[in-house]
Amino acid sequence: MSRIGRQPVPVPPGVEVRIDGNNVKVKGPKGELERNLHRDMIIKYEDGNLLVERPTESKTHKSLHGLTRTLLNNMVVGVTKGFQKNLELVGVGFRAAKQGKKLVLAVGYSHPVEIEPEAGVEIEVPAPNKISVSGIDKERVGALAAVIHAVREPEPYKGKGIRYEGEKIRRKAGKAGGKLK
Repeated sequence: MSRIGRQPVPVPPGVEVRIDGNNVKVKGPKGELERNLHRDMIIKYEDGNLLVERPTESKTHKSLHGLTRTLLNNMVVGVTKGFQKNLELVGVGFRAAKQGKKLVLAVGYSHPVEIEPEAGVEIEVPAPNKISVSGIDKERVGALAAVIHAVREPEPYKGKGIRYEGEKIRRKAGKAGGKLK
């Protein structure tokens, strides 16, 4: 069996779970998430835990088993704690600001780059060189953080760009100065 798929998803008190075939709704203190999961996976709610079972031992069902369990776990964690991704701007003159709900980035282009978050995802700018993306849906939070990261990816020579907090950039030496003997 799948090591991840066979683990139960604990549902904390205050979280409501409704299962209708392959449609699962999870409601908690931070909000409500709904997702259609694969029709072959069997989802049960027993003794305060969500359990996922697979009908056969085929490769497809084995793959879907762990995926389904992880998606359910992300829904439960999202409505209780939420998710957050932090980004850093590195470079002279690189800065971020918030105008209403929009994020405005000045990252070395001839124009400011504006990014508007979709519903359910919030952007905060605690400092001019820090950005925080948060929300209850892990997939949307990660996707918006990836869009911001892609505006100016860190380059390997000076390390300038937008990077995830804690991201390591492999640095390159660049040109050798002068003639070699």
